[in-house]
Amino acid sequence: MPLNNLQEIIEKNREAYIEKLFTLLRQKSISTQNDGITECAQLLKEMMGELGITAKIMKTEGHPVVFGEMMKDENFFTLLIYGHYDVQPPEPLDEWLSPPFEPTIRDGKIFCRGAGDNKGQLMAQLLGVKTYLSCFEDLPINIKFLFEGEEENGSPHLASFVKKNRELLKADLVYTADGSSHNSGAPLILLGARGSLDLELIAKEAEWDNHSGNTGNIVPNPAWKLINLLKTMCNDEGQVLIEGFYDHILPPSAREKELIQKLPFDAEDIGQKIGYPHLQMDGETYYHKLTMEPTFNINGLQSGYTGEGMKTIIPATATVKMDVRLVIDQDPIDIFNKICQHVQKHDPDIEVKFISAMEPSRTSADLDIVGVVTNAVRLAYKQEPLIQPSLGSSLPDYVWTKILEVPSIIMPYANFDQRNHSPNENIAIANFLNGIRCTCHVIHALGEYAENLRKGVSK
Repeated sequence: MPLNNLQEIIEKNREAYIEKLFTLLRQKSISTQNDGITECAQLLKEMMGELGITAKIMKTEGHPVVFGEMMKDENFFTLLIYGHYDVQPPEPLDEWLSPPFEPTIRDGKIFCRGAGDNKGQLMAQLLGVKTYLSCFEDLPINIKFLFEGEEENGSPHLASFVKKNRELLKADLVYTADGSSHNSGAPLILLGARGSLDLELIAKEAEWDNHSGNTGNIVPNPAWKLINLLKTMCNDEGQVLIEGFYDHILPPSAREKELIQKLPFDAEDIGQKIGYPHLQMDGETYYHKLTMEPTFNINGLQSGYTGEGMKTIIPATATVKMDVRLVIDQDPIDIFNKICQHVQKHDPDIEVKFISAMEPSRTSADLDIVGVVTNAVRLAYKQEPLIQPSLGSSLPDYVWTKILEVPSIIMPYANFDQRNHSPNENIAIANFLNGIRCTCHVIHALGEYAENLRKGVSK
């Protein structure tokens, strides 16, 4: 069976595959700073063309997407592969052990900004297609590719792009390689993502900073205004006190509860890997909180002087930046409006500023296609994959499940400790090569599934 030749082909092309990734990693593509985006999109289009993919750059209201396709027959099963070519800023630069845009191998890992998130995983998918063709000389299904350049900026224009190009993007399944593998090292299948709401609270009192002695007890302090407001929004146990915040949350199904209970959990190991050794909870609680509950998080507080030494002032302004992770079926705009109503009730002088939002998404674990991909992953890794109902963080998965109205599966290829968004971001070479092999198995399994459907064979 040609699939048996996969490992031999991957090992034979190991250095060439790594160099392909290095080429993409060296090209900056920082979306929030518009640094290298156009150049990276062009480079990616050319690299896809070299692999035999018909590719083009398509405009959005923001950064371009790179679209490609390998079509056999319009009536065939169609897989849409999604990823993103943009990366986070590399700062703080002094914490990198090697230059952030010069890929460097240390201890079996490739260190570079974008190595894990998402260029390494994106390239593993492209090279998986190339490897499959080396095995079989042809694809059993249609494959489309959509790589965006704004994911690290919240994908603000992806939804509108998908709405305008529904026919072009028409598919039977969306497959994404993004995120981190399970901390146990086992392959992980994710069936959704939490949504997000980003906002800012701004308090202003005097027109400028005042002397804290000369005007103490006279000029009110906006930092205290924000602190007092925040205490009305969330209690010491982390329960959100905003009226209606927990409305519309869909409870987990019996199957989802079963999947959560099967996920391995080691509090000490996870605590060490996230830098919080005080983690104390059982596995079911951990995964329920991570996948089935919303969050209400303070990203940062800023007011007055925070430099070295003292500066005795009453600051004129204070701000807090927040992100709220949302679960099915919460609506980020509904939650934002409820936050505004809460602020209006408790302190109407404080401004609530909307920054961005992303809807939550979920694919049913009971679908046949989930079983097909699960089996493919099992064969690729020779290990039973874990299935998690949702990713703890946020991806624009809703554009597939709610706009295209197709199932979506996320299969992280990167290692758990990839340090994405942080200095010394990396992808383990083994994870990169395993991702190539996994992509081949997924393509093959979908081909067999589609053939069975054409023949009327139940799966």
